[in-house]
Amino acid sequence: MLLAQLPSKPSSARVALWRHMRAAGATALVNGAWALPCSTPYAEFFEQARESIIRQGGIGFLLRVSASSPETNEAIVRLFRADRARDYDEFAERCTAFLDEINRESNAGKYTFAEMEESEQDLEKLARWLAKIEARDFFPDGRGQQSAALLARCRITLEGFSQAVYTAEGVRDPEEGVTTGIGDTAMDRTAAAGPGDPGGDAAAAPS
Repeated sequence: MLLAQLPSKPSSARVALWRHMRAAGATALVNGAWALPCSTPYAEFFEQARESIIRQGGIGFLLRVSASSPETNEAIVRLFRADRARDYDEFAERCTAFLDEINRESNAGKYTFAEMEESEQDLEKLARWLAKIEARDFFPDGRGQQSAALLARCRITLEGFSQAVYTAEGVRDPEEGVTTGIGDTAMDRTAAAGPGDPGGDAAAAPS
């Protein structure tokens, strides 16, 4: 447990501490009292935070708390889970927005590489975000599995959209190695022309 007190001004120091604690998955028991599971890495994290607090003119104490009553432990676990629930709820909102966006682009027939690449980048961000949430989910209650399933749904939806893009652009799917476009592509014409045929100098289809 880290007990922290910082000067009231500048307020930016207290905001920075709050964000630093939240990023690590620490939960606030009461104002200025932060808790993390007992482990060497987290003890070192709290010690570094305490030293920073002191350098900024504040007061900090690092305590190793022994086993508490079942009621106290359950109350602390509820606080951790409530924090993660907010994270998972926001993640679910972003995933829903991701799926809605792909549906809008599909309904509008906007099957372009630009849209596909933008969606791929968004999916990568979602995957990294979920990994961060799971890393600080110290007391899993099933929300992590639900979020992983939602991310998988996003990935499958994007794969379907990508296939439609390849078809619309008339190029090969780089993962399947098959032509998905309607009609022949330059690559197909090159292969069909054979050695020595003037058609064999045709440019390869874009990948």
